[in-house]
Amino acid sequence: MVTELDADLDLAAVRSSLTQVKDTKGTIAFRIINGVILTVITVVTLYPFVNLIAKAFSGEGFIAAGEVNLIPRGFNLVTIKVVLTDPWFWISYKNTLMYTIVGTAISMFLTTTFAYAISRPRLKGKNLFIGLAVFTMFFSGGLIPNYLLVAQWLHMRNTIWAIVLPGALSVFNLLVMKSFFEGFPRELEEAAELDGMTQYGVFFRIVLPLSKAVLATMVLFYAVAYWNDWFAAFMYLDKKEMFPVMIYLRNLIASATGAPDPGNAADSVQIGANIQAVTMLLTVLPIMAVYPFIQKYFVSGVMLGSVKG
Repeated sequence: MVTELDADLDLAAVRSSLTQVKDTKGTIAFRIINGVILTVITVVTLYPFVNLIAKAFSGEGFIAAGEVNLIPRGFNLVTIKVVLTDPWFWISYKNTLMYTIVGTAISMFLTTTFAYAISRPRLKGKNLFIGLAVFTMFFSGGLIPNYLLVAQWLHMRNTIWAIVLPGALSVFNLLVMKSFFEGFPRELEEAAELDGMTQYGVFFRIVLPLSKAVLATMVLFYAVAYWNDWFAAFMYLDKKEMFPVMIYLRNLIASATGAPDPGNAADSVQIGANIQAVTMLLTVLPIMAVYPFIQKYFVSGVMLGSVKG
């Protein structure tokens, strides 16, 4: 009989033999090539962000001459001051936050409930519901019918609902969550049902708390989509006080690239050169600040939801 001491000695011998194995030339070459490739990918990924920050704090002449790469040249804060001191910028930012929060909440509710329902094998008409959802991925009514539906028939023009409801459900996200729920351990649900828990209780108290990874992934997808969306606001909003920050930045860039103001020529020149960099920087900062906290859930959620098709 193998004693515990013998097992420990065997394990120590295995560890010692592994540490004595030298890397082959092929292994060393693979690591070097892999390191070079990853370094190149990292540089290519980070360069646009660093260049954006450099341009946001650079002077007009240096940007126009193409002399700004990674370090700001002719340091100036004129454009940032102009944007941050404009009350309409903060009104637009508040609108974007509201649209993002409300829209993401509605989208998550619709996606999770729909995905859980069609993931259950005992649902009658399951294939019909899936087919109707997938059909919308390939065919749509078109721009004019959508506009007539939202603006005239539903009377949602110049309301928050015109922004958050038409695109509230993403079929791609729905299918990802459906695949995740199909792989959920059925035994947990059956045990909860035997204890007298209703189907709603199983969903909200058992399934959702154990689905943090895929939920975080879907929240990120929807939040980024609502944050970056400008076309819906461009189509359905006329009131300036309801514009999201994307429309504000679009209008600001359009005005900055036009004729300079003779009464404020110095500021107009500065703004006309780096207004795009400043506005893009202010736009991506919130997403960049949130992403590191949910990155681990994002990676695992995508993998878990894509295992089964």
